Amino acid sequence: MSEEIVKIKGSKSGLKLDFAQGADFASIERDIRGKLESGSGFFTRGTVIQVSPSALRKGDRDRLKKLFSQHGVLFRTTDPLQELKAREKKQAEKQKAVEKKHEEEVQQMVVVNRTLRGGQEIRTDSSVLICGNVNPGAQIIAGGSIDVRGTCRGVVHAGANGNTQAFIVADKLMPMQIRIANLIARAPDDAAPEESDNAERAMIRDGQIVIESIKR
Repeated sequence: MSEEIVKIKGSKSGLKLDFAQGADFASIERDIRGKLESGSGFFTRGTVIQVSPSALRKGDRDRLKKLFSQHGVLFRTTDPLQELKAREKKQAEKQKAVEKKHEEEVQQMVVVNRTLRGGQEIRTDSSVLICGNVNPGAQIIAGGSIDVRGTCRGVVHAGANGNTQAFIVADKLMPMQIRIANLIARAPDDAAPEESDNAERAMIRDGQIVIESIKR
């Protein structure tokens, strides 16, 4: 009994065609045409046919694609396993990019372990943590938020790149000027410091800068 020229194997992604070793394309095409014209249950309309790219030359693949198309059958030369691996690789790369971005965001904080004296300035696109005071005449301009673990009496500008979600926190918040994004607030000249054990946070709410007492 001679070996079948075209073998049909089922898979989750459709049908895969294998050809007898040494079979010429004329024999393969004739066998497939006979199966298609015989109304074989394998080749119903909308069926996806998979063929390894290395099994046929491009011109032969194009002829089979046209033949299958005439019978409403989809012809593909992509290896399902390779396609799955490609999707998994793309997904892994996407996940890696998300993790890298998150890591960069976590690392984007400038930490200063000293008091900022008058005339000193910090300018950065990230957030800032000051472990000390911000004296009058000192200035902080940050793309993110500003956290002062001490008394803030200088000029502080959070969200300098337009980030309206940025905020400013200090153990004692008594700055010469507060800016968040494009909004500005200034302490009254006759403002007296209030005694409080709580830190304060300045943030944008309803289109204006508000200051509220918080617990760290």
